[in-house]
Amino acid sequence: MSTIAVDRPLAGIRIVDAVGGPLAAITRHLADLGARVDRFGSSEAASPWQAGKVLHDAPVTSDEGMAAARAAHIVLVDAALWPALAPLRGHRPDLVTMAVSPFGTGTCLSDWHATGPVIHALTAMLSRSGIGLNQPLLPPGDLAQLCAAAQAGFALVSALYRALGSGRGAHFDFSALEGAVQALDPGFGINGSATLGKPVGLLDRARPPKGTLYPIFPCADGYVRICLLAKRQWRGMFTWMGEPEQFASPEFDQLAHRYASPDLVPYMAAFFVTRTRAECERDGQVHGVPIAGLRDMAEFIASDHAVARGAVTTLADGRVLPNGMTTVDGARMGPLAAPVEADFGTARETTPYGLPFAGLKVLDFGVIVVGAEQSRLLGDYGADVLKIESQAFPDGSRQSYLRHGMSVSFGAGHRNKRSIGLDLRSETGRALFLDLVRQADVICSNFKPGTLEKLGLGRDVLRAANPRIVLSESSAFGDSGPWSGRMGYGPLVRAATGLTLAWRYDNDPTSFSDAITVYPDHVAGRICAIGVVALLIRRLRTGAGGLSCVSQAEVMLSHFADYVEQGAITPAREAPWGVFPAKGEDEWVAVTVRSTADWLALAGVIGFPGAAALDSADKRFAARDAIGAALTAWLASRTPVEAAQALQALGVPAAPMLRLAELPEHPWYRERGFFRVEDHPWMLEKVMGEGFVAHGADIPPPPAVPAPLAGEQTLEALGDWLGLDAATLAGLTEGGVLEPTAEAVLVEARKHLASAPA
Repeated sequence: MSTIAVDRPLAGIRIVDAVGGPLAAITRHLADLGARVDRFGSSEAASPWQAGKVLHDAPVTSDEGMAAARAAHIVLVDAALWPALAPLRGHRPDLVTMAVSPFGTGTCLSDWHATGPVIHALTAMLSRSGIGLNQPLLPPGDLAQLCAAAQAGFALVSALYRALGSGRGAHFDFSALEGAVQALDPGFGINGSATLGKPVGLLDRARPPKGTLYPIFPCADGYVRICLLAKRQWRGMFTWMGEPEQFASPEFDQLAHRYASPDLVPYMAAFFVTRTRAECERDGQVHGVPIAGLRDMAEFIASDHAVARGAVTTLADGRVLPNGMTTVDGARMGPLAAPVEADFGTARETTPYGLPFAGLKVLDFGVIVVGAEQSRLLGDYGADVLKIESQAFPDGSRQSYLRHGMSVSFGAGHRNKRSIGLDLRSETGRALFLDLVRQADVICSNFKPGTLEKLGLGRDVLRAANPRIVLSESSAFGDSGPWSGRMGYGPLVRAATGLTLAWRYDNDPTSFSDAITVYPDHVAGRICAIGVVALLIRRLRTGAGGLSCVSQAEVMLSHFADYVEQGAITPAREAPWGVFPAKGEDEWVAVTVRSTADWLALAGVIGFPGAAALDSADKRFAARDAIGAALTAWLASRTPVEAAQALQALGVPAAPMLRLAELPEHPWYRERGFFRVEDHPWMLEKVMGEGFVAHGADIPPPPAVPAPLAGEQTLEALGDWLGLDAATLAGLTEGGVLEPTAEAVLVEARKHLASAPA
């Protein structure tokens, strides 16, 4: 990885931060991108989320803190501190502010206490983690709050972009719960793991069965995981196995048929068992099979790929940390030893007064989840997003239970976009695309590195066409290093970096439980979007574009920064800290203690003898079986809601495990106005979307433009952007350069609509 100096995109931006714990990661994202972040209050100097910030012991309400806040572009504080700083907005209409809390202010849960497991339970993500009717399995680490931090970071930089060029700031009442339910694994979002594109009413209450999705096989020196999704990938696997006759039927080209076969998985298991992980990865790449060996974190950090990319760094105090999630113009955006001292100055151009990106034009090459999310977020904040599609290479998310390539999942993930069908393999198609580039502000893609270069549309070509263009690229393992050419999906990223091995039940080494979790895709989309907006902010200062690249593997590594030095992702050493059965069939409650005070409050209500002797986390962890038995006995006569309410009244973080179908009617989600139900012109089902990016009254809600059929707005959008007349568009269509929605797709869509009950 290059160590070249680069103009960090947020240089000159000043931020005052008084947020602790994992949500301190909100401003760590922005500090890495060059903002000066002054952290006030308890410094938490050892926390990886405070790296690169200027730490002050004084409280933010001190003279020093208030002086810094008055000079800042962004101020964010724990919600309890907000009333003392709220008057700043009356003096600084351009200021961007955020009050941060677990559940927002003035809600039915505002008095509740939160930890990562509590947030997991209330997002419904927990209900999908684990196997069958076994106990739901808490994901390792603190993914819920760290993913929420990325959602908050995107909202802040978007409001900042607007403020710099319009003078209109914004205030957000941000809750970790709403951030997590959007950015970790939203069941109602694109490719939500709970639905696989299907309506929520078809879901099973239990966790998924073992090993059915993205199967994991023993091999000679561990395990390997494969992701056989596309027909060409299966054909590569078939050839690799020697073309066994029993799987030669064309029916095996279909994903559903492969999963239904009782013989295929055992055959593949026998095929892999004598091969090493390295052999499997090497030969899989040769045959076009997406595959990864399961590694622990230490193995990934020591790999030639992570070393070549400089994925970890050693700070001046000797701590070893992940080296940031993003590269900008080829330079790593890791923690700075000292803040960038710069003055942002005055923006060169104006920005909108309403939705931050109104008037911006985005070309979207994004596929599956990461690509869908970053451009959809830009569209939610007003950008005109054109999704570039091809009939020869359809987006994998178009695979659906509906034959016209639409689903509730696709509808949620691609709202506020238009679709144009364009054959980029033709010279005329490429020329037409470059005409679009000259009009665009942003190009988003998440192909395997080198894909656009093969089409003659590499970075240099795009930048020559438009020096102001902001390029955003994402891939599984990054745009450099020995693994950069590997095909990658989220399950393979988790396997290669250590998460899959850590996401198992203690008593079952083959109980890999991350199969239907869509991580780090959604949060990586937000990291990409933060990079885009940061470069747009730099463009306000310099007039020039730039390149942001995100490796999904490094997003995941950064989320486990606390574990990097030890090289292994380990469980929390506290008790109780987990999920426990409550009254009812397959009903569960998350219960956690953060301190001895929490423990004594809990022990008093469950009647645990000798509680005072367990006055440290280590002692409680050693007694975890006895504590768990006593807690389970107390919970047996209480529903999850009753138990959580009783424990929260004592200050003990607890929450009922919600299921996805329960979220829209849950009182907290209703009073926040979190969900909105949208009609879709090509579906009978309703689409469930989020009512906002981050809660606040100063930025309008997202538009409600329905997700398009493939190529649906080809003629309309090209007329808008390029002014092409009807005769020219007709000629390009007749010549196959343009690919408006295929008639067969329209036929299937109309059939679906006609199937509505009378």
